[in-house]
Amino acid sequence: MKCPFCGNEESQVKDSRPTEDNSSIRRRRACPSCGARFTTFERVQLRDLIVIKAENKKEVFNRDKVLKSMNIALQKRPVETERIERATNSIVRQLESLGDAEIPSRTIGDYVMKALANLDTVAYIRYASVYKDFRNPDDFNEFLEDVKSIQNLSHEAAE
Repeated sequence: MKCPFCGNEESQVKDSRPTEDNSSIRRRRACPSCGARFTTFERVQLRDLIVIKAENKKEVFNRDKVLKSMNIALQKRPVETERIERATNSIVRQLESLGDAEIPSRTIGDYVMKALANLDTVAYIRYASVYKDFRNPDDFNEFLEDVKSIQNLSHEAAE
């Protein structure tokens, strides 16, 4: 592993352990050249995924884009970073297990929506406002009414 500080091509693994959700391996490394220490993560990748975007444009799936979009929606919300990581890992595992290497971007958006709905209602609404591409206030109000009715149903079921 290349040292991010000095660019030396070799580094030594000082410690390895699984992450809490067992989705990756955390490795603590040291550079023999400059002495710097850094952490890397190793994840299992079942297959290379290709995202089919609008107008059939294709690009390689990037887990970090999913994580970034979730972090934007969850900005200043009381959700722990670890829960966001676990949700992102779950989305990736679900996508990999679909059995198809090419996945429409809408499918990814749907998985993100479901994950955000379970993490935080405000983040879910924030993400939906962009993802659903609301054109006017009535579109947004209609969506909010749906969210309210779903929440009322879940509260009634809990009682």
